[in-house]
Amino acid sequence: MYEPSNSHPDIHWPAGFSPDDAHGFFQRQATVRASPDRAFALLTDVSKWPEWSPGLSEVSIDALAQLFSVRWHGHRFEVFVGENEPPHRIGWLGIGAGVQLYQAWLLTAVEGGTHIVTENVVRSAAPKALDTLSATWTAHLDDLWQAQFERLSGAIPA
Repeated sequence: MYEPSNSHPDIHWPAGFSPDDAHGFFQRQATVRASPDRAFALLTDVSKWPEWSPGLSEVSIDALAQLFSVRWHGHRFEVFVGENEPPHRIGWLGIGAGVQLYQAWLLTAVEGGTHIVTENVVRSAAPKALDTLSATWTAHLDDLWQAQFERLSGAIPA
């Protein structure tokens, strides 16, 4: 878990989902050997997520492609796309299992590939002082991010 003050200044947070207000704030960064276009296309090909995302067993996509649902570690999440600026940024809100997650991705072209910053805030139905979910979700998110970065180019996160 990271301090909210470490949030990347170019990440756009929706109202109510700032890192300062969250139960948990998480960040991962990596440079991958893929162009921003390719990385963005892989990240947003939701129908393929179950093939390479740990714990993800089901995806159902709305015809508008701004809403989809996933089954992740046995829990159903409704996911709403909040920001979509190909190929540089995407963000989505997932609601389910007693938590709300907002995940933001920032993709920047660099020599030899793309530098990716992904940040996530987690809010729980429990008051912050009583939250016991953060450690479990931290482990799940860490596994998911590792798989996502590896999928993007075969690179290991820095």
